[in-house]
Amino acid sequence: MPAFPQQSEGSWLAQLCLSRAAFALIFTTYAAAIPLLMVDWNMSASEAGLIQSAWHVGYLVSLFSIGFLADRYGAKRVFLSSSVAAAASALVFAVFADDFLSGMILYGLTGLFSGGSYTPGLTLISERFVSQRRGRAMGFYIAAASFGYALSLFLTGMLTPVVGWRGAFVVTACGPALGLAMAWYALRQTPNVVHPPAPEHAAQGSLPAVVGNRPAMLLIWAYVFHSWELLGMKAWLPAYFAASSRETGFGAIEAASLGAMLAALAYVASMAGSVAGGVLSDRIGRTLTILLMSCASLFCSFTFGWMYGLPVLLLVLIALFYSFTAIGDSSVYSTAITELVAPRHIGAAYSVRSVLGFGAGAMSPWIFGLVLDATRPGNTELLAWGLAFCSLGVGGLLGPLATWKLRARPEARRMAGGKR
Repeated sequence: MPAFPQQSEGSWLAQLCLSRAAFALIFTTYAAAIPLLMVDWNMSASEAGLIQSAWHVGYLVSLFSIGFLADRYGAKRVFLSSSVAAAASALVFAVFADDFLSGMILYGLTGLFSGGSYTPGLTLISERFVSQRRGRAMGFYIAAASFGYALSLFLTGMLTPVVGWRGAFVVTACGPALGLAMAWYALRQTPNVVHPPAPEHAAQGSLPAVVGNRPAMLLIWAYVFHSWELLGMKAWLPAYFAASSRETGFGAIEAASLGAMLAALAYVASMAGSVAGGVLSDRIGRTLTILLMSCASLFCSFTFGWMYGLPVLLLVLIALFYSFTAIGDSSVYSTAITELVAPRHIGAAYSVRSVLGFGAGAMSPWIFGLVLDATRPGNTELLAWGLAFCSLGVGGLLGPLATWKLRARPEARRMAGGKR
């Protein structure tokens, strides 16, 4: 472990988490406005989902390149440098996006410059915390992002009836600039660590080292199927609540506003899920926690859409559990990868994981929208939403299988101080 100045772990982590929450304010503001933008930009559901997918494509490209850069130049340096571009691109999207094409391009660019606050942050945490406390620390970091998502949805829902979706976009786009300032302060005493390769691995490239690591790849594939389910659910949950609210007589703007704020409550449950998953994985093991959370969230994916038409309050309560379980294993994947891969290759491992996971996550909202478009004509909303949410479950089914295979391997004992 590198030597750190006299700054308590708790204070350092809290400051880093606050910066992560601020960066996340731009992540969900588009999802909150989908019902209104479909009208204002004359979009189908699949086109609306494609804009969200463009974000994920840009994000995965960012994460893939950022991981290798962090290995080469140090996580702190890459974290801070990329944050400048993230702050600028968020404001450009908020001010200039005005139709499907410009929205897709500018939101994609925003995603492209937003990855620097994620995997380098995880690397910084892995450098600072020992394995026995790492799961909890990463749980708090991912929970901070969920707090940012929730705050973004809440602000968008509150501001849209007053200043329109454009005004709400501008307010939330200020978040990354605030996150940049917080990050500079949080990391002011943190060393920029570049791990030299061990002599026996000096000639081995990072990518072959990760791809040839079978336990790590099993974990990565489990994360891929997890991402399909989680990112699709995040993209469409506000619209689902908005559609349910319109069934009870709300107008379009009021329903979109209410849908965003109700989805924000689900993200609060995500915060608890991230922390609980991280703490639980430190106590009972990484793979067991993943299996518990992933199977519970899959059950929700196959049933939640078929609950369309139930009282909105009941849907919110169910969504709280759905969000809790869907993200409950996210921090566990992030932690376990640091225990299966050499420190020199952690950035590369996060890059491989990200390009595959967010690649699946980029497709998921689009496929969800395609299912809605294909099943709505001549059918009920219940059938359309039911099948659309089932598409998330189908994509996530192989995740527990990959996790079970990892659990059976002896390398699984490297995790959580010997707890699989």
